[in-house]
Parts: sequence; structure tokens; C-alpha cells
Amino acid sequence: MNDFFRRFARGAAHAMGSPWAFLIAAGTVVTWSLLGPLFDYSDRWQLFINTGTTVVTFLMVFLIQNTQNRDARVTQLKLDELIRAVITARTNLVAMEEMSDEELEHLEAEFHRLHTEANHVRRKRGDKRRASKQQ
Repeated sequence: MNDFFRRFARGAAHAMGSPWAFLIAAGTVVTWSLLGPLFDYSDRWQLFINTGTTVVTFLMVFLIQNTQNRDARVTQLKLDELIRAVITARTNLVAMEEMSDEELEHLEAEFHRLHTEANHVRRKRGDKRRASKQQ
């Protein structure tokens, strides 16, 4: 059952993200709006599109959530493997999703500091290169 749902969800999410799905949806809305005068813009006419869009949206939420959860899981596993494979990497970061918000904020501040320092070094290098070219 899980394998069937996984394949179905992935296929449905792929199909619903295609240009053809958009054209079909847009065509449905245009057709519905053109039928408005025929139905005197009645409550039944409005109920048709409201019900259809609600049902489709409701079902698509579950399909898209399933594919996003799976993709996030796969991405996390790939990143964990890369961290594990790099000798100088801090392997305690493999389980980063288990860290508290405070630990994540501390780590984010550390990486922000490293980013700022790297930009500073790059700027210095660029200044030196420009100075040597001007001489």
C-alpha cells in the first residue's frame, strides 16, 4: 500500500505541476465563467466551481505533502552522507534536526560569523589584486 501511494503521489504531483494541468485548470475556469450567463450566475453555478476546487485542493494537499516529506527526507540523508564522508566535517551535525532552537541559533550565528569573515578575506584579496594590477 505504501509503495503504491508513494508512486501515485509522485506521479500525481508531477502531473499536476505540468503546463498541461495548468491549461486544463485554466480551461475549466474559462468554460465555467462562460457558462455563467447560461445559468444566470446562480448559486448552483457558483457551487459547481467552489465544490470542484475545494475537493481538488483538499486531495492535492495530501499528495504534495507526501512528496515533499519524502524529498526532504532524501535530501537530509544525502546531506548526512556528505557530512559523514568529509573527514574534517563535524559529524555531530548529522543529527542537526534533533537540536534545540537555541542550539540551532548558536550554530547559525557561528556560520554567519564564518561567512562574514570569508567575505572580509575575499575583499582583502580583491583589493590586493587590484592594487597589483594598477602598478
